Amino acid sequence: MTDPVDTGRPILLEHGEAISWIVLNRPENANAFSGAMLDQFSDALERLAAEGAPVIGIRGAGRGFCSGMDLGQYGGVGSIDPVADAARLQRNVERWLAIWDHPKPVIAAVHGYCLGVAAQLCVFTDLTIVADDVRIGEPGVPIGGGFIAPTWVAEVGAKKAKEFAFLPGNSIDAETAVRWGWANHSVPGDQLVAAVEAMAARIALIPPDVLRVKKQSINRAAEAAGFRTALNGIAEMDALLHLAPTVLAVRERMAREGLKPVIDTYRGPSSNALIATFNKQD
Repeated sequence: MTDPVDTGRPILLEHGEAISWIVLNRPENANAFSGAMLDQFSDALERLAAEGAPVIGIRGAGRGFCSGMDLGQYGGVGSIDPVADAARLQRNVERWLAIWDHPKPVIAAVHGYCLGVAAQLCVFTDLTIVADDVRIGEPGVPIGGGFIAPTWVAEVGAKKAKEFAFLPGNSIDAETAVRWGWANHSVPGDQLVAAVEAMAARIALIPPDVLRVKKQSINRAAEAAGFRTALNGIAEMDALLHLAPTVLAVRERMAREGLKPVIDTYRGPSSNALIATFNKQD
């Protein structure tokens, strides 16, 4: 059931016997993260360390999981403080690391769309289950860089992370996400929540202290391979690019024309669709 304290907020909590859900609940804005929503997400995650079910799930309300950051916050040039910008971005990295370091297993249930920082968030969950209708993509507008794709490298490799990042408006589907190793499994969209809850029920059979140590042990193996080291500097790289004249020009255009026409400039076929086109020509 929905936690009554959080009803009407952009982050909801729903508690079951095996799983407590963090629900991204801003469907009128495609569940895009605002600053306040990010803070509420972190508060919910911290709260669930001491209460709720033995497994945590993250899902989105409405038509999709999350469209990333609320790009309405990025129109215009304004005055950018690179130190404050880097600190803000680093706080967001630390939000996702709180998922990685959380004492409970965390499962992302992803449907519809999963864009930008939402595709980054899922890297830090312990398991990711996707609906067969999902599209996972980079931000639709090139106003940053070096922040999201580097977090993918540990799961999909450098070449696939570059393919994901280099093509503007690129996205991958559910089958590709599983094949690349970004997701664990794909299920029919109408079975997504039930599939994650069934998995959580099985996981919850293991005592919480055993689960915690299992998670820590596997995380340490991933960190020995460089996972946490790869996060060093991504906030600074992104903040640096936010001051580039070409990026400032895009921000000016967003303020002048609105977000949709700017996104349309960069929207195009995915890499899979491009390759399929060339294969048909052979």
